[in-house]
Amino acid sequence: MRFSRVESLGVFLPPDRRSTAQLLDALSVTPPFDLQAVTGIEQHRVTTSDCTALAADAARDALSRSSYAPGELDVVISCSISRFHDGSRLTFEPALATHIARSLGAVQAIQFDVSNACAGMMTGVLVLDRLIRAGVVRNGLVVSGERITPIADTAVREIDRDDDLQFASLTVGDSAAAVVLDESVDEHDRIHHIEMMSCAEYAGLCLGMPSNRTQGVALYTDNRRMHNKDRLRLWPDLHRLVLEKAGTTFAGEGYDHLIHHQVGAVAIRNFQRCGEAAFGVPMPDSPTVYEQYGNTASTSHFLALHDHLRRAPLRGPRKYLFVPAASGLVTGFMSATVSKLEV
Repeated sequence: MRFSRVESLGVFLPPDRRSTAQLLDALSVTPPFDLQAVTGIEQHRVTTSDCTALAADAARDALSRSSYAPGELDVVISCSISRFHDGSRLTFEPALATHIARSLGAVQAIQFDVSNACAGMMTGVLVLDRLIRAGVVRNGLVVSGERITPIADTAVREIDRDDDLQFASLTVGDSAAAVVLDESVDEHDRIHHIEMMSCAEYAGLCLGMPSNRTQGVALYTDNRRMHNKDRLRLWPDLHRLVLEKAGTTFAGEGYDHLIHHQVGAVAIRNFQRCGEAAFGVPMPDSPTVYEQYGNTASTSHFLALHDHLRRAPLRGPRKYLFVPAASGLVTGFMSATVSKLEV
């Protein structure tokens, strides 16, 4: 049986910063809650660059530590929510992956986009993992460039009441991330499981679209309903079913770290508590980057992994568990052991 692995990892963070305090000061109303205390988000990265340029920068970072040259890539998959190309122009065809592949010189690669909200990169990894396991391709690049702060700009212009559905838009930040995958030949350097599930009945709880009031893009999120107990249990219920089918348990998997989608402090604490209650064991250490980067949409898990490896370089194999939480509603998990990954 074939397996895949994360062969290299790269990120790009725009240099410009904007604090949560600055966003709140620009509002025309005072929120009924302390947004920074609830989310733990102190600042965000912001850019006016387009998504393809951001993604290409992260891809170059990943390829700088990869054994593959751009021309040796079999697949390039772009996974961003935001689709700005050539400035602020929203682009759907040709695929963003085509623009990115051309800028890298990966012109021989299969090129396509995958869109699955904040679970986009995880979905791209799932697709590439299956292609490698099936022997269809040898390797590939999964990349996302997220310029998502325009929804925060819209929220600042439009929020005018305490129960506005755009408050979550004030938590986002711009960034890019990329991973190269190839075939694993070592159990200490391997993606073990990656499974995802969509629950479309909750799709209306978080909608990105053109604003219904002013020119620009907007995000409307019912946070209270999105993160209630029933929704939080979707991940551990799916996770348990997959592990039972594989003849193992959460405790038996021996995860060293658990990286959640970086939505904020209270949400991640609730994710951890739900997991502990469902599996009956303490949850692993949970590295975070939301404090300095905010919710970076589809790039957040890999940005957190990169930051954790930078702060604590590998001294041996580590097993990471990644749990997405995306609009749609999308959940699931990916587990991977890394022993050779450098940042």
